[in-house]
Amino acid sequence: MSSSVTVFVTSPDTRSERRFDLHTSVGQLKNKLELITGIPVQNQRIELLNSEQETDPLVVLDDESKLLGFYGVRDFQVLRVVDTNPSISFTGQLTDLSQVEKFELSEDDYAQRRDTVLAYKQRNKIGRFAEKEAEIEKPLPKIDIPIGARCEVETSETDLHKRGTVRFVGPTKFGNGEGIWVGIEYDEPMGKNDGSVQGVRYFECKPNFGVFIRPDRLKVGDYPVEEIDFDDEEM
Repeated sequence: MSSSVTVFVTSPDTRSERRFDLHTSVGQLKNKLELITGIPVQNQRIELLNSEQETDPLVVLDDESKLLGFYGVRDFQVLRVVDTNPSISFTGQLTDLSQVEKFELSEDDYAQRRDTVLAYKQRNKIGRFAEKEAEIEKPLPKIDIPIGARCEVETSETDLHKRGTVRFVGPTKFGNGEGIWVGIEYDEPMGKNDGSVQGVRYFECKPNFGVFIRPDRLKVGDYPVEEIDFDDEEM
């Protein structure tokens, strides 16, 4: 029967395969494990497990005078070394983040540094620092519709003539802001506004006499004001 065993030694920061003599006392083992794990002898709690996946140990090697053979250590079992006071252990100092002094940098200080990702993006005009292509203004089409001209607006209703006077020709702030609109003051209250839209005034007229349409929906010409004769309807 072999007088030594091969075991896996694990700790919070290390894992290794080691071979120990079964006649080694727990006290002697702790001295060896300090060199392997960096955990001081007085802070070691040695647990014996069948595998690394287990959480509950088979036994705790807590008597420094006893030999490994006394605890029945077998090949390929696990000796888990628990650090009972990581604040003073060398390896514990590497993993205990509470002892690490945090480096903090204000946004202003970060913005002034030249060795940062932000500075790199600024220098190379990447992302939000990329140069935006100048928006090319589309030329407005030339519309030959004089202010004050008489006009008639196309309609799908039979025998209905929507006539009025041109009061405005040009771009507006409503819609998508593109193209030309024609503002018309109707002869009758068949409109939608008083010459203003969304708080912006383009011309003056009575409420419901004003309307804005695209130039292709009207005809300019000598359209007289139609007089509505109510005599036939009066009794």
